[in-house]
Amino acid sequence: MAEKEGNGEDGAVAEIEKKIIEVFEAFDNEGSNSVDARDIGVIVRTLGCFPTEAELNELLAKVEDEEEPGGYVHLEKFLPVMTKVLLNRSYRPIPEDVLLHAFEVLDEKKCGYITKEDLVKYLTEEGEPFTEEEMENMLSVALDPETNTVHYRNYISKLVVDET
Repeated sequence: MAEKEGNGEDGAVAEIEKKIIEVFEAFDNEGSNSVDARDIGVIVRTLGCFPTEAELNELLAKVEDEEEPGGYVHLEKFLPVMTKVLLNRSYRPIPEDVLLHAFEVLDEKKCGYITKEDLVKYLTEEGEPFTEEEMENMLSVALDPETNTVHYRNYISKLVVDET
């Protein structure tokens, strides 16, 4: 037990690194410790960070493999950069009221929920579409299996990062 004392920061870093690795590996379809650079934005957002496109491009410039054309990012390069981003809270999370407003816009009937079918339609056919995998990941957390709806206030409470 005495070993754990004084290692609070190391423990926090280890937890952050573990989380980054878990998310990264979810996108590493070939088990090669690398992901397509186009997935980095989704990975970063999955980790609770919401950089602007310019910030995301800066991050990509730091982690993208210059030696290997084709736009891949290796875990060994991504892990220290993303760990620092999370430790420094470099990218502010989207405020709860902004998330709520976005869902309310989609909730045309103003009933406090969105059906699975409507949400899938909005997120796969409008704007920058979600991939099937992204949609499955979101629905696994957001969807109420009994009603097949997303009660967005409950979902937002799971997304919002406590800044205290």
